[in-house]
Amino acid sequence: MTDITKLILEDHETFRRKFAELDDLTDPEELGKAWKPLADLLDLHAAAEEEIFYPELIQRGSDAEDETLDAVGDHNEIRDAVHDAALHPPGSDAWHAAVRKARVANSEHMAEEEDDALADFRRHADPGLREELGRRFLAFKKEHPGTAGLDISDVDPQEYVRSVEVDLGIDDRPDPSLGIGGLKGR
Repeated sequence: MTDITKLILEDHETFRRKFAELDDLTDPEELGKAWKPLADLLDLHAAAEEEIFYPELIQRGSDAEDETLDAVGDHNEIRDAVHDAALHPPGSDAWHAAVRKARVANSEHMAEEEDDALADFRRHADPGLREELGRRFLAFKKEHPGTAGLDISDVDPQEYVRSVEVDLGIDDRPDPSLGIGGLKGR
């Protein structure tokens, strides 16, 4: 079964387990080896949700825009902490602080997502769509082993939602550019 909501929940369980495994490690080399795949999965998971799941939620959820704005903001917090950890030697106080920040932000995000966005999506999306999105979610993750070649930078939540709504043809706000386009290079 490839229901996207179940795949997201499986990733969440992996995150919980992998963060708990870090608790048992003290050797800096072991910490680094354990952290790197977890850090990559945190970044990959966020990118996959933003590519596959949230555009579909925006079309179907009852409070989807707010849920998506909150989730993308959470992803940014997690990404920032993951990237901060990469700046410090594993096992150092600064590294532990960054990993802790990632863990707390991720735990809060998972709880909100499980209680709100995933539940909302299950109520409004038929099983066939959830299966199709699950296949796409798995393909995205397979296409991007690790994070090489993947944009893992922060995403402006407001711009993300607006862009998705424009792509879906459900944004009826006027174009802020007034249709004049860019002037760079003219």
